[in-house]
Amino acid sequence: MIGLINKALLVSLFISLMIFGSCTENTPEKPNIVLILADDLGYETVSANGGESYQTPNIDRLATEGIRFEHCYAQPLCTPSRVKIMTGINNVRNYVRFGILDTSQVTFGHLFKEAGYATAVIGKWQLGKDPISPQRAGFDESCLWQVTEGRIDSAGRDTRFSQPVLETNEELKTFAEDDYGPLVVSQYGLGFIERSVREKKPFLLYYPMILTHCPFSPTPDSPEWMIDDTTVMKYKGHAHYFEDMMAYTDKIIGNIVSKLEELGVRDNTVILFTADNGTDVPVVSKLNGREVAGAKSKSTDGGTRVPLIVWGKNVVKPGLVSSDLIDLSDVLPTLCEAANISIPDSLDLDGVSFLPQLQGEEGRPRQYVYNWYSRNGDPEKARVFARNQRYKLYDTGEFYEIPEDYLEENPILFEDLGAETQKVYHMLQSVLNENGKRRLDAIPN
Repeated sequence: MIGLINKALLVSLFISLMIFGSCTENTPEKPNIVLILADDLGYETVSANGGESYQTPNIDRLATEGIRFEHCYAQPLCTPSRVKIMTGINNVRNYVRFGILDTSQVTFGHLFKEAGYATAVIGKWQLGKDPISPQRAGFDESCLWQVTEGRIDSAGRDTRFSQPVLETNEELKTFAEDDYGPLVVSQYGLGFIERSVREKKPFLLYYPMILTHCPFSPTPDSPEWMIDDTTVMKYKGHAHYFEDMMAYTDKIIGNIVSKLEELGVRDNTVILFTADNGTDVPVVSKLNGREVAGAKSKSTDGGTRVPLIVWGKNVVKPGLVSSDLIDLSDVLPTLCEAANISIPDSLDLDGVSFLPQLQGEEGRPRQYVYNWYSRNGDPEKARVFARNQRYKLYDTGEFYEIPEDYLEENPILFEDLGAETQKVYHMLQSVLNENGKRRLDAIPN
């Protein structure tokens, strides 16, 4: 334990030296940040995006009063996306294996903490089993599922929903049978916001949600709550409960907005809402008249296209819809720019700030998104592609026109492409070639 603590202190000292003097502290204009990363929730589930299967009034309100992006892309699975969003770096350069965030990596938690922010992470961790791993990643406080404990208990019961097993600031606790994990962690988050406002500190609340991951099961608002509890004994549960879980997700987000309004910090708080990957496989939803089957863990649109909505009166121009490409690696530089936090050049980010787009300006829109996905970090098993809004090229040579072939069933031969499309093909091929050289044999400390 002493060795681990010493290593954590060295990492913290290294970060301090890198960004010392680059961050202004406690200026009145520093916005509070609430970053929400829903679990297994595709673009098609949000009604503001054209989703027809679920009602999401609170999320829709964020879109109406903020900006909604139509082309945000995540990794196909949770840990790869969490590593990317927290570090601003493509998986090809720093992803180790499932369930791990390498301790050498600098996160937005570190950067905001060093800039004088109170920092907290609540929800789902799954990034290292050391009890101090959230604190090592830059967070002052934490209330999390799956830090040191696994997904199920000794009886085979999933421990994230009813009768949850959570760790709050390194203290492990099994809650009562009628407690609900997503509610417990969200209430902790509301308490963190209250404490930060009372202490007059700007805050970063990172909320990788427990919802809407399976097992699909009743919520406290479901008629079957505490009646049908068998669902948590199965990995998938029952898919028809996804609608209830979607409604509860939306409710929690509404509670966060209400708390910000109650405390008088609504205007100086930015909420960024997105997701770690597409909806899970048993769920089929409707989007603008077409059926979208959940495709979590697949590299198709159903597995990688996620909602992105940003809300915040002093930072975001309301009522905007953007077709710009956004990658999860862009979140870190965007939030840092919004908070006037300088990023050391030594971090060599892949992410690009889209803060100008939040304010209705052109900015520096991406020409492509690059995706290197390997669940356990094995390069031989990686699924790799580069894409824009319309076209997608894999490193295997498969080329698709996505709006015409969302399921990627009909690859297009290069010789059948027109001259302009060939230019896109060559651009995407150069992206694959350049990024493919960046895979590291080991993550450097």
